[in-house]
Amino acid sequence: MTSLNLKLDAAPAAGAQPPRLRGEGLRLGYRQRTICEQLDVRIPDGSFSVIIGPNGCGKSTLLRSLSRLLKPLAGQVCLDGRDIHSFPAKAVARQLGLLPQSAVAPDGIAVADLVARGRYPHQSLLRQWSREDEEAVSQALAATGTDALADRLVDELSGGQRQRVWVAMALAQQTPLLLLDEPTTYLDIAHQIELLELFRRLNRDGGRTLVAVLHDINHACRYASHLIAMRDGRIVAEGAPRDIVTSDLIEQVFGLSCLIIDDPVSHTPMVIPRGG
Repeated sequence: MTSLNLKLDAAPAAGAQPPRLRGEGLRLGYRQRTICEQLDVRIPDGSFSVIIGPNGCGKSTLLRSLSRLLKPLAGQVCLDGRDIHSFPAKAVARQLGLLPQSAVAPDGIAVADLVARGRYPHQSLLRQWSREDEEAVSQALAATGTDALADRLVDELSGGQRQRVWVAMALAQQTPLLLLDEPTTYLDIAHQIELLELFRRLNRDGGRTLVAVLHDINHACRYASHLIAMRDGRIVAEGAPRDIVTSDLIEQVFGLSCLIIDDPVSHTPMVIPRGG
């Protein structure tokens, strides 16, 4: 197996402004167990960055660190040039939204009330619920196709419906940075594509920087503008999918023998397992 270490377009040009969100010299883990070590990552501003890799490689751990949920054991995550942990939590929440992997709603809460919690970072003693908040919640419900569920209890919903409600809450937060940990979990294929198309519009038309962990390689190749491939707690390749996705890379990262062909719709790399 050929060892690859491709990092294309990862380093900024001399004098270029560093990206808003980056990690430097990160050692990440839980208690005494280290998952990632000496990890450097830069999230290009205005990108739809997707992290791929096998189970247990550190994808979600990296995303949790970038979102401020997990404090690095060493190194630092920087937001706008400062250690992200030096900001008050509410200040970070006005800049960075997160859809966690396993979100749990309070018992007996209605969909509209859960989505409204996305507006919490914008509230203060001097600024209570406003027309702007109401519009943000309505737009988030409509964008995720959950407006018809607004009055229902979250407990009553299917897994796919709940997932879309959680996405709506993250959208209602209206942050310029949005981090998504396996956002298509529990969704059927039609809703997966619908949601990924929404994320692409948020990125291209809304100017938001998105970072997502995805398991489907072909979805990642089709929708990402910047791909980050991980294996065993390290980044082995990053760049535009067309530049880095090869059969050698997929075999190194996933241990999967495959062919790479051109997606006839998006003209992005398509991974075809050899099987057998």
